[in-house]
Amino acid sequence: MIRSLLAVGALVCGIGAVLAQSDPIATRKATMKKVGEANAEVTKINKGEAPFDLVKVQAALTAMQGAAKAMPALFPDNSKTGGDTAALPKVWETKADFDARWEKLGKEAAVAAAAIKDEATFKVAYADMGKNCGGCHESYRKKQQ
Repeated sequence: MIRSLLAVGALVCGIGAVLAQSDPIATRKATMKKVGEANAEVTKINKGEAPFDLVKVQAALTAMQGAAKAMPALFPDNSKTGGDTAALPKVWETKADFDARWEKLGKEAAVAAAAIKDEATFKVAYADMGKNCGGCHESYRKKQQ
């Protein structure tokens, strides 16, 4: 099962690289949508609204790892505007920090994937990782209206 998840993650990254060359804004939006969809069920698990499901948790972590690898390249200078982007100018003003946050998320997702074996280990690892996501959204994404 883990191999299948890793294969899907690698495929998403490969497709993302090809698509990013033609429309990086659409590609990054699609990538984040997939991460959001994968995490929607995991958020329910985290809130106690759904039973613990290791397969769903691992799928979400795989999606995060794939996004973490792909996303820095999806913010070239020519994608600062257009495409209804929610990215703030700060992405390009502090690109090294932005890229480092993606790297950190990828590492945290990999560590969590290795550590999570049951609901107890999930609660600890997932909470720590979620802080990274929120911090990036606060700093680099326009507020939803």
